[in-house]
Amino acid sequence: MSFPEYAANDALGLAELVRKGEVSPSELAEEAIARIEKHNPALNAVILKLYDLGRQMAKTPVEGPFKGVPFLLKDAFGDIAGYPTRLGSRFKSDEPVKEDAVLAKRFRAAGLTFLGKTNVPEFTLLPTTESALYGAAHNPWNVNHSTGGSSGGSAAAVASGMVPIAHANDSGGSIRIPASSCGLVGLKPTRARTSLGPDYGDVLSGLCHEHVLTRTVRDCAAMLDCIHGNEPGDPYVAPAVTGSFLDETKRKPGKLRIAFSRTNPAGAPLHADCVKGVEATAKVLADLGHEVVEAAPPLKAEEPGNLFLPLWAAWLASEIELETARRGRGPKDDELEPLTRGLYEIGKTVSAAQYLMLVKEAQALTRRVAGFMQTHDVWLTPTLASPPIPLGLININEPDPIAAFAPAVDYVPFTPIQNLTGQPAMSLPLAMSSDGLPVGMMFSARFGNEATLFRLAAQLEEAMPWRERHPQIWN
Repeated sequence: MSFPEYAANDALGLAELVRKGEVSPSELAEEAIARIEKHNPALNAVILKLYDLGRQMAKTPVEGPFKGVPFLLKDAFGDIAGYPTRLGSRFKSDEPVKEDAVLAKRFRAAGLTFLGKTNVPEFTLLPTTESALYGAAHNPWNVNHSTGGSSGGSAAAVASGMVPIAHANDSGGSIRIPASSCGLVGLKPTRARTSLGPDYGDVLSGLCHEHVLTRTVRDCAAMLDCIHGNEPGDPYVAPAVTGSFLDETKRKPGKLRIAFSRTNPAGAPLHADCVKGVEATAKVLADLGHEVVEAAPPLKAEEPGNLFLPLWAAWLASEIELETARRGRGPKDDELEPLTRGLYEIGKTVSAAQYLMLVKEAQALTRRVAGFMQTHDVWLTPTLASPPIPLGLININEPDPIAAFAPAVDYVPFTPIQNLTGQPAMSLPLAMSSDGLPVGMMFSARFGNEATLFRLAAQLEEAMPWRERHPQIWN
């Protein structure tokens, strides 16, 4: 197989070549391995290489929609039997897990070939992918800038063309932030659309969502067709799906009422390139016949920041205490980054009563946002408040979390909202910064209504074709 064939096709396109007999799964696996070996030294996207496993899977491919397509799992909730999942932490055991996660089983059934695991920040805590265990993942558009986090390794791998699709998850923006930073499509599905079994019922009281990062809307939709659905014992389920998400990409969205925002809910300024991007996107939407109005949900200035820090710190404390129980000892001084340890100390001070009060506040926010969405089909914002930040801006060696996050405190004003509300939200690579970095635009829909997002995204993919404006930049 030549380079142009691999680079020119998305995941479904490669699977179609397999079905036609024009290429074998083994040939695809070898092409992906060669690309990882070539580009990973510069990007540090793949932190665990599973070439033997992938070659074996490619010899006996599963008859799924993504038959033979090379794939990478994230080093967080991407459990596959026989290999470790460390969440980017030196304190997490490197012992192999005993069984596949439900999600991994569904990825296998989709026909994918597993070739490795991707870089994450420690315990997936940051909107950048930098850790003491793995080092920084580098953005293919500019290696001095962040890939976003926490699915930054997956984003770098897809954006550089190592693989056409990779696992990602999102508890505060960790699919959408890397999608924006690396010029990709990233959907955070509706709460409970995908299962976190067997180890978790939910994570962070429903903030965590599983999916993938892709270059095309159709790959994003087709993968959700493969992995959605609850498992027996899941604590709650998403609204029922009727039909295929992939089919939704082939339908017109109709005339939608779309709200757009070009200001930070907390009052901080947005980067001029982000404002320019949202204004240009709003104009295209109006030209396509949608009703476009400038409006935003009734959020308080301190939301969602005041909710996220204690919620995340409490979850982190629970994860570290669980690992402590497994090991029979707590973390040594050199087993947690100083920033992680600082958050851990905060988490230990959050009482059960305080945690439940935070959940109640999150639910009150959800009702306000849901009320706003009753009169708007979609809410458009920039995914981030600026183009991708430079690496090192957030200091993982700073033990005071407030000080560590201060340089980037206004960087992620929008993405956590949909984790709190459970709404589906999608980042699309619709803009570029003045210095040539991707700038994503985010679209949020009503709870359970991914269908509207897929219809609108497909329409925008045709009207604002990013594959032409975002060329393949790594050969």
